[in-house]
Amino acid sequence: MKRLEDIISAIMAEPENQTFTERGIAPLVAAPRTAKIVIVGQAPGSRAEATGMYFNDPSGDNLREWLGIDREMFYNSGLIAVVPMDFYFPGTGKSGDLPPRKGFAEKWHAQMFDLMPEVELVILIGKYAQQYYLNQPKSAKLTETVRHFQAYLPRYFPLVHPSPRNNIWQKKNPWFKETVLPELRKHVAEILGKS
Repeated sequence: MKRLEDIISAIMAEPENQTFTERGIAPLVAAPRTAKIVIVGQAPGSRAEATGMYFNDPSGDNLREWLGIDREMFYNSGLIAVVPMDFYFPGTGKSGDLPPRKGFAEKWHAQMFDLMPEVELVILIGKYAQQYYLNQPKSAKLTETVRHFQAYLPRYFPLVHPSPRNNIWQKKNPWFKETVLPELRKHVAEILGKS
């Protein structure tokens, strides 16, 4: 079986990632063998890239609150993995960060998941992760996917991105805090409580 270090070396050696490797930027990913929960997001943000730490920003603070866990559990327990749709910051566009590069997840995710035989829950943050893992068409509406989260359990739990930019979305959709987040915390607590 491949080791995480071998996969990361292969990722860094890919021509498409050379601009990052040449600047000393490593892929932002965590795939501990003991992971019970995998978080599949979009891609690291600029702050995460600058600090070399995924979800090290207000979005990460919100996500940990949603999950009902602290930074110690998130980063150091070996129970939480983070495998985004792209392991590098893709840059900024007119309305925020650019989307993850196409084909990146197809190339690397299965190898990452092979390293984690004990995964019980995959949290899908945003439309790119949801379209990929739930085999959705591009026309699928994120709001409806998140609203009907129970249809994807027990393996997957779809979420909106925890960015503060989505506070307006949350105000328009109060059911998210009232219904979805309590269920998310319950599932997370049950899984981590068994460890």
